[in-house]
Amino acid sequence: MPIEPVTVEHPEHPLHALTTYELTYYRRRLENALAFLDKQDPVPAIRTDLQAALDGVLTEQQDRARLTAGA
Repeated sequence: MPIEPVTVEHPEHPLHALTTYELTYYRRRLENALAFLDKQDPVPAIRTDLQAALDGVLTEQQDRARLTAGA
């Protein structure tokens, strides 16, 4: 059974320009794709790129939370 390729399209705008909803949606798509890839044997190389994208999203969300808490 062939495995369907996992792709998560990059948003049209940089992370800092996304709305909170868009950022959350992008994060959810990345997390779902990573969960799927973790079940594959062997784990595809694309996982590294998706993890890096998720790390960027998490950093952006933390920065926004810090700004909100300081306001």
